[in-house]
Amino acid sequence: MARTIELQDHITVGNLAEELAMPVTQLITELMKNGVMATVNESLDYDTVEIILEEMDLDVELKRKSASESDAPTRKKKQYSKDATTRPPVIAVMGHVDHGKTSLLDAIRKADVAASESGGITQHISAYQITHDNRVITFLDTPGHEAFAALREHGALLTDLVVLVVAADDGIKPQTLEAIRFAKKAGVKLIVAANKMDKDGADVNRLYSQLSEHGIMWDGWKDGDTPVQEVSAKTGDGIKELLDMVLLTADVDDLKSDVNIPAEGLIIEAHIEKGRGPMAIALVEGGELKTGDFIVSGSTYARVRNLEDTLGKPLVKAGPSTPVIISGFKELPAFGDEFVTVKNEKEARKVAEITGNQKSKASSRAGSGADLLSIMNRSRDLHQLNIIVKADVQGSLTSVIDSLKSLDTKEVAVRVVSSGIGAINENDAHLALTSGAIVYGFNVELPTSIRQTVNRDKTSVRLYKVIYELIDDVKSELSELLPPEVIETPAGKLKVLAVFKTTKTEVICGGEVTKGKLITPALAKIYRDKELIAEAEVTNLKRGPQEAKEVIEGEQCGISLATTSKLDIKDGDRIEVFTREVVERTL
Repeated sequence: MARTIELQDHITVGNLAEELAMPVTQLITELMKNGVMATVNESLDYDTVEIILEEMDLDVELKRKSASESDAPTRKKKQYSKDATTRPPVIAVMGHVDHGKTSLLDAIRKADVAASESGGITQHISAYQITHDNRVITFLDTPGHEAFAALREHGALLTDLVVLVVAADDGIKPQTLEAIRFAKKAGVKLIVAANKMDKDGADVNRLYSQLSEHGIMWDGWKDGDTPVQEVSAKTGDGIKELLDMVLLTADVDDLKSDVNIPAEGLIIEAHIEKGRGPMAIALVEGGELKTGDFIVSGSTYARVRNLEDTLGKPLVKAGPSTPVIISGFKELPAFGDEFVTVKNEKEARKVAEITGNQKSKASSRAGSGADLLSIMNRSRDLHQLNIIVKADVQGSLTSVIDSLKSLDTKEVAVRVVSSGIGAINENDAHLALTSGAIVYGFNVELPTSIRQTVNRDKTSVRLYKVIYELIDDVKSELSELLPPEVIETPAGKLKVLAVFKTTKTEVICGGEVTKGKLITPALAKIYRDKELIAEAEVTNLKRGPQEAKEVIEGEQCGISLATTSKLDIKDGDRIEVFTREVVERTL
């Protein structure tokens, strides 16, 4: 009997391979035979999938999914063999900044990570495992600052369950809502950890009410389905019960994975480590990854030289739901890319080259549009800030650049001249000098030798460990590029009744104030009927023989106007007096 695959418009090569229970490398080879050059993360449309399935002569029926079905936030189910075994649950810990996510994990691990974090904010995804009741649980700690939205969404998509940490004394905040949205989009279950219950002002009933306003119903209510566990990261109260709840939810879902298949998984983070080269933190999703395996991720590959847990302990192999540190990559893998195990180096190189070629073609296609955009951006109305960005890990680099690009307006824009992972180097310093760019370093060092170079060339290098401080600095620089705002405030109008004196630089005339009041010092626009004929500066006002600072509506006065060229003012002209203020603008 034919199996049925349902999709609406698109499916990635990796997901199609899973649906077909086929190694992704085999599917890529079949696609190449049919003239389709696609990478593991590239999308295929419905028609292409239909043609490929016919060419491969598989006993599979393709069915188009309705829009309503496609939009439902359901997590994709993998196909497993009858030999699949139970695996540890993967838990993402999410929530608003300062609500105690990392502190809660510290208490679970009995570690002290939060104290070492800059500004008390998780700067990138951390992954680790703990044992509770002789069972393993994998945790992902996602960043709390708004700039790390992409990392948080990625964390939600990786997981089986989201633990949403909400401070009971503070309630629902913007990033709480964002985490709820990500969890719903990923189709994963929620457990709410009502943290800081030890503090004055903690009100769990208010939290229940706030959650219900956003469609999250406490399971203590009729028809509610979301557990809420009261905890305190400070005292440790409720943590055992929270972990019990996590394992109970995992048991209900009956989480499984195949072990006797080529290892596969996802790249969580990537960075360059001095003396060790490109390193990646990955989550194994299926199979067992072993030292010496050949793996492909995007356009790079590796022979796994060293395999470690996230605390740096050497491993011989790592099974499903295990976060690992991998060394041996030829180049940095991309954050979020899948990895797959292949037979040998020859196959690894071949698949990586295919992917690299596809990326180059995509870049070239995008380049033609980028060239047009750059021409448009050279408009005199757009002011650009050239910057170079270096970061410690790839996920953070992506978040920093995305956050900075979001600052662009119609008048000012960030132009990222160059970006990369690792310490600021001589190439960065040279490029900054030639392009006039500011170098921003996020969680990276400025070596002494490079410091001497940038000091000599007076290159601006700014190092940050907290992302919002970096963003605020760029925002300040962009604000300086904004042209100032000129604000004109009307004061009063005068109808000219007589002209007493006219020279090349001054006009003295008299009239009646018909609206508002005349003031000095001020500026004036002179109208004849509806036509503006000149602008001048109000230097003096007289009410009778006496000088005056202001003259109100209904009164008559004399007015002196300073000009740069001779003014031809006549009886009946209208003078509108106003003030002009130049205000510096900010983003």
